[in-house]
Amino acid sequence: MQSKIHNKKIIVTGASSGIGERICWHIAKNGGKPIMLARSIDKLTNLQIHLKKEFGTDSFIYKIDLQKQDEIDSVINHILLNHKQVHGLINNAGIGVFDYITDMKWNDVSQMFTLNVYASMKISQLLIPHFSEHHTGHIVNIVSQAAKISTPKSAAYGASKQAILGFTNTMRQEIKRDRIFVTAVNLGPVRTNFFSIADPGGSYQKNVERYMLDPDMVAKNVVQSLFSNKREINMPFWMEIGSIFYRLFPRLMERLLKSQFSKK
Repeated sequence: MQSKIHNKKIIVTGASSGIGERICWHIAKNGGKPIMLARSIDKLTNLQIHLKKEFGTDSFIYKIDLQKQDEIDSVINHILLNHKQVHGLINNAGIGVFDYITDMKWNDVSQMFTLNVYASMKISQLLIPHFSEHHTGHIVNIVSQAAKISTPKSAAYGASKQAILGFTNTMRQEIKRDRIFVTAVNLGPVRTNFFSIADPGGSYQKNVERYMLDPDMVAKNVVQSLFSNKREINMPFWMEIGSIFYRLFPRLMERLLKSQFSKK
């Protein structure tokens, strides 16, 4: 049986490592053609060679700094000019820095919102007319359970993820008539290099090691859900149940889970 993504071209941001790299691998494995975006052209080139060798599939690479809007405009427009049809977009690139509000550095806050929110919003805006023209498409935003559960030392990071989750939910309603799917992927901690910036001391990573998700498992789940009407992917499932109770009983949950919420 042919995969739903066979021969489909899918843009993946933050494709050079972590979840993004594994998403590209699973796209290629299933016969799709990843369009891979990241700052490191060397890493993208190595990944492209690896995918060609392992699966014989075509892939495309573009160097981009997603914190520069002029580069986003230029690269996305270049992609649309060079490819007859792009079928999907996975906004995966993101950054986090864990700090108490009194210790937050404004440059860190600015970088989180620029990458986690503005870049995903901008790329989505640029691609929606293309998807609408073809009456098909799928936009996947990698969000976080931090968008649903507020914890100490994640005020700015959590706010950025709440913003992109709100944007995703509104976008879904606006473009549903054009047969464009929109999915939010809300994840707990994932075993990637994300924590080299978010938690340079390693204390949080050590505290949640046994709960951390495997990036390959996350990527496989995301790719399997492409081009289907999937509103959300929530991993791990027990954390999503916790987020539901948190929304219903926030004061109680903050009291009962104080030690868990303070692991950063």
